[in-house]
Amino acid sequence: MPGSKTNQKPTGKSARQLLFSEALHRKRPISTITGPHSPPSPTQSTTMSDKEQSITMEKILQEITAVSRRIEGMDASLSSLTLETKSMRLDIAGFQTRVTGLEHRMGTLETQMTTYRDRDQDLLYLRSKLTDLEDRSRRDNIRLLGIPEHEEGTDMQAFLGSVLPKLTSLDFDPPLEFQTAHRVGPKRSDTSLRPRPIIACLLRHNHARQILQTARKQGPFRIGQHDIRITADYSKDTNERRKAFLALRPRLRQMGMKFGLFDPARMCIADTEIRDGCHCTRRTFPLRRLNSEPAS
Repeated sequence: MPGSKTNQKPTGKSARQLLFSEALHRKRPISTITGPHSPPSPTQSTTMSDKEQSITMEKILQEITAVSRRIEGMDASLSSLTLETKSMRLDIAGFQTRVTGLEHRMGTLETQMTTYRDRDQDLLYLRSKLTDLEDRSRRDNIRLLGIPEHEEGTDMQAFLGSVLPKLTSLDFDPPLEFQTAHRVGPKRSDTSLRPRPIIACLLRHNHARQILQTARKQGPFRIGQHDIRITADYSKDTNERRKAFLALRPRLRQMGMKFGLFDPARMCIADTEIRDGCHCTRRTFPLRRLNSEPAS
């Protein structure tokens, strides 16, 4: 009937209020009660912003957790680096100590080397002086090479006193006299071996000089079938220095150059004949400047 309220259809506003009240009682989301063209309510926007914030906070917490883990890893690496640095510092300190000790020892060695070098110079000087003194003490000696064994008999001085004037064709006035005369080395029973050299020390120096000058000009001499050479008597060091020039002689002869070996160990090379006391142009080569190549 027109007058009853129950048969009346609700209007749009009352129907919306009824749906909203039902949604509240059922706890339905607001989106189910809104129309397709109605604007979002304040409750709906608040709920969406809370969800976004929670998601953002979770991401931030995850990133913070990852960063903290990385920082923890870096702390562990820094701790290991710190330990390694400490050990390296200890090693460097040990190396510095060792280097300081080595520098001290090197300084001591350099000082000792300088001292030894000076001593070596002194020893070389003393050796040269001793060699010179020995050569001077042998100035009156002559060395005879090639005289057969047992040729002298029992009296060496008498044998040389009779043989030397015949070999050199010199008239000695006063006659030759000897301080000593003997062979060098032990006796040899085998006569086929090279005979031992004879060293004779003359009483007068001028006799020894005359014999050596004649031997340089006229030697070698002969006794029977044997060639006899007479040379000066030098010390062992001087003999080794003179032998160092032997390799030069064949080359100098091939080049046609005149040369001579003078006392104690000097080689002279000239274009003219070399004699004692001559005034020709010549070049002198002491042993310390010896070269394997001949001078031109």
